[in-house]
Amino acid sequence: METVRTATAAPETASLKLREAESPAKSPKKAALASLLGSTLEYYDFVIYGTASALLFNHLFFPQGDPVVATIGSLASFGVAYIARPIGGLVMGHVGDKISRKTALMVTLMIMGIASISIGLLPTYGQIGIWATVLLMIARIAQGFSAGAEAAGASTLTMEHSPEGKRGFFTSSVMAGCSVGNVLAGLVFIPFLMLPEEHLMSWGWRVPFLLSALVLVVAYFVRTRLEEAPTEKAEEDAGAPALAVLRTQGIGVARVFLITFFAVVQTTFNVYALAYATNEIGIDRSFMVMVNTIALGLSIGTIPLAAWVSDRIGRKPVLLFGAITCAITTYFYFQAISEADLVLIFALCLVNQGLFYSCWNGVWTIFFPEMFASSVRYTGMAMGNQLGLIIVGFAPTIATALYAWNGWEAVAGFIIGAIALSAAVILTTKETAFTKLEDLGKK
Repeated sequence: METVRTATAAPETASLKLREAESPAKSPKKAALASLLGSTLEYYDFVIYGTASALLFNHLFFPQGDPVVATIGSLASFGVAYIARPIGGLVMGHVGDKISRKTALMVTLMIMGIASISIGLLPTYGQIGIWATVLLMIARIAQGFSAGAEAAGASTLTMEHSPEGKRGFFTSSVMAGCSVGNVLAGLVFIPFLMLPEEHLMSWGWRVPFLLSALVLVVAYFVRTRLEEAPTEKAEEDAGAPALAVLRTQGIGVARVFLITFFAVVQTTFNVYALAYATNEIGIDRSFMVMVNTIALGLSIGTIPLAAWVSDRIGRKPVLLFGAITCAITTYFYFQAISEADLVLIFALCLVNQGLFYSCWNGVWTIFFPEMFASSVRYTGMAMGNQLGLIIVGFAPTIATALYAWNGWEAVAGFIIGAIALSAAVILTTKETAFTKLEDLGKK
């Protein structure tokens, strides 16, 4: 009898060893670095566009008959990329779940880099009229398509390379890279904002976009040397990921969609507040960019710290703490801007964007993919997150309209309402920090 059991077990053991030999080894540090660099490029490009749309593009790419209409159009061009993000997430999520996480991430990287460099080469409205606006929108849509797949793909790949008990810490590299990109964008843009107006408007604004090429080359080099995720080959017959995730884990997609509203905080701080402070209150634009840059520089350290804490006490407590503190500081931040109180603006931006918002940025990139099984993880996260980001992307435009209606209090109320909705859904979501990778997404 023992001989029979041994003979039966032998093929199973051999099969297990064969699967282990064929499975790529986990490389958490290499995956984290690849994610960090890709996110750096994505957010460098998004922040320089956000800065330019808030301060410059209303003069460069839109007709000048009505300054308010030109400003709204410029901010809307920032938001239009968010419409393309769900499409990018769906298309590249399918590639990532069915073919290869790495292939999807290489494609998104190239699209983002090429689109950003193209913006730096565009003729202006004064040179070719409405075609300048059209070309800007096309490049912006390409940026959105790329960004729609980047965060989900990088988070999924890094999570699947990470050891148990450290998934949050390693995956936080995605948003740490976003902060690096934010800081890099600020450091690059500030000197050009100090140029004489004539030089800034003629050539100075172009340089930050063209410098995207440097980050693109480094990120491409690192990603080409990254192995595929160790778990992804196990479920190749799962069918179309988009249909599968809606059929089996549609509630998870809905949760991700609603929780994503938390990110309204960052687009209003980094884009709308910049336009509001400079155009309505008259605060120096270089000061506002510098304040944001310093706060985001601090977050490079606090994002992995928040993720590390979430590995130990859970994702939900960290996210909820961030929600409460961000809601409080957001209200007082906009009050400080309305009063042109530079000291309070600096302090509140520092604690909100540098500390409390890191509780969101350090955790959502692990909290979302942990809701889904491996076969639909990329698609599920991308679909819910990018649909939610449509609202987030147009938050600066919504805030501009709300301010015209009822002042800064209406803007603060809108942001706090978005945070409250996100927090309510977080409360109803299952804690995933202590669940093994292979058990994630199972009922």
